[in-house]
Order: sequence, then C-alpha cells, then structure tokens
Amino acid sequence: MKLKLLSQQLGEVLQKHRLKVVTAESCTGGWVATAITDIKGSSHWFERGFVTYSNEAKQEMLSVSSETLACLGAVSEATVKEMAKGALLHSRAGISVAVSGIAGPTGGSPGKPVGTVWFAWALKVGGEWTARECFSGDRETIRKKSVERALQGLLNILEPPT
Repeated sequence: MKLKLLSQQLGEVLQKHRLKVVTAESCTGGWVATAITDIKGSSHWFERGFVTYSNEAKQEMLSVSSETLACLGAVSEATVKEMAKGALLHSRAGISVAVSGIAGPTGGSPGKPVGTVWFAWALKVGGEWTARECFSGDRETIRKKSVERALQGLLNILEPPT
C-alpha cells in the first residue's frame, strides 16, 4: 500500500511541476518503474526506465564509465551519479532516479554488506543528490525498501519536507 501511495503522490507532484521522470535501476530490476506505472495516468509523468543489471548495460545504456565501474564497483556513489546523469542524457525526462545495491542473499563483502544500496537523483536543471542506505531483511524486503526510498527521494527533491 505504501508504494501505491508514494507513486500516486509522486504523479501529482510531477504533474504540478510539469516534469517527467526516468528511472535507472539495477538491484530493483525495474520495480521503481513498475510502481510508478501501476498508477492510472502515469504516461503523463513517466518518460522511460532503464534496467541496467550488468556493468555492460550501465555502460551502453547510461554512459557509466568503465573506469568508475572498475575502480569503485557498481554499488558506489560515483556509479549511481553517472547512472542518474546518463538516464537524463538518454531520455526526455526532467528528473531521474538511479538505484544500485546488493539485495542478497549473497554478494556482500565487509565493505559493502548485503543490504547496501546507493541512490542518486538528478534534475536536468537544478542539481543532484545521493544517499546510501543499509537495509536489513531478505532480498524482497531490501528491494522493496529500496523502491520506497527511491520514490520518497523524488518527492523530497520536488517538494522538500518542512
């Protein structure tokens, strides 16, 4: 229910600001785009989504540099920043969200444990923001929390909490 409410609120805010959103997703596998497009009328505010699970897809579809991926990895602040910028570059949207993380149950390391997720949001005109979260739970829980955080971040940028 929370995803539906967040997505509805996001749609209203995007329409108010006359913006369309683009998503660039890795660990969420398109779930952010699904949450947005589950709302009636979303074609008015959703431009497109990129599911870039592999490093090659991040490079080819979002122009993430091979150097960033080789030096810092797919789950890093630099990578999600490049994903968010690349999504704007390769779309007609005015705002983007990028997500890359380790949903588990395997794949974690001491420096990047399972549940580590990086987010980036970017406005075509107006700046960029990043956040790192360490979620607990199983794979589905981590992914769901990531979708909620991605949507909430979009809302917070467009209409900052008072």
